[in-house]
Amino acid sequence: MGEIRVGTCSWTDRALTGSGWYPPGRRDAEGRLRHYAERFPVVEVDSAYYALPNARTSALWAERTPAGFVFDVKAFSLLTGHPTRSAVMPGGLPADPGNPAALDAVWARFTEGIEPLRAAGRLGGVLFQFPPWFRPGQRAGAFLRECAERTAGWPVSVEFRHPGWWRSEWADVTAALLARYGMAAVAVDMAQTLPASIPPVAPVTSPRLSVVRFHGRSASWGTGSKEDRFRHEYREAELAEWLPRLRSLAGRVDELHVLFNNCCGTAAVRAAETMRRLLAQDATVTAAREAHSAAARDGANTATTAPTAAMPAAAQSAGPQPSRKSVREP
Repeated sequence: MGEIRVGTCSWTDRALTGSGWYPPGRRDAEGRLRHYAERFPVVEVDSAYYALPNARTSALWAERTPAGFVFDVKAFSLLTGHPTRSAVMPGGLPADPGNPAALDAVWARFTEGIEPLRAAGRLGGVLFQFPPWFRPGQRAGAFLRECAERTAGWPVSVEFRHPGWWRSEWADVTAALLARYGMAAVAVDMAQTLPASIPPVAPVTSPRLSVVRFHGRSASWGTGSKEDRFRHEYREAELAEWLPRLRSLAGRVDELHVLFNNCCGTAAVRAAETMRRLLAQDATVTAAREAHSAAARDGANTATTAPTAAMPAAAQSAGPQPSRKSVREP
């Protein structure tokens, strides 16, 4: 059984930092991260999507978190074909993924920025979240191949926002493509009543890592503000639905990362806390059930293999013995 790590998709989201979840005295950059890392073993760095990560900052993150804590870094927007602000581009280069010089410079800066995490053994994964217009096909396949070449040796996960990738006609091809490049498929939890809903499939495409991201179940997915898209308070029953799938995934990979992206106030951290509790309870029940089954099997084996007690010699020579029913009780 692989290790299951549960956390959230940010520890610096403004809605969280302003919610009061961080106690007094731990509301600066260092205090917030230390507070979070005392409660969860993984976090997603979503800020790397909006601006290229800085090596010095990454080194500080590694220093401020306990041994074993890991960061899943979200790929910079230009690397996944999303619109990118010119102001965050290095060296005044154009925010154009079709410009080879700009693309090479961004890859170099991104690689440099996460290197301290990788060197410290704190890089849990790099998430490539592709936009809704990234459709399955030859061009997309070529793009993934280039990503695989540039990220060789990294733990990489891929989330598709176009639902076609995991529909029945493409699902097997998609899984095979990711497996070929050693990329982990990201499973998602979201509302299933929308045209853009991603099917809740959970394929394993890498023995190294599997990732599940909980986006909430808002009907405003794809429209409205960020708060509207991700506003959802997970009920315990909704999280419990995933327990069998999470156990199945963990049984097939080295690590499973379960990350909550319903980042509105404290909704994500509370959902993560609940999921950790449910997983612990489920593990306890499963262990007790397995122990009971093992004891029952051992008892059955003992009963079938125990030697038959020898009959006393007097009884052997006395012929048939009367049943107790034929003998008057004293």
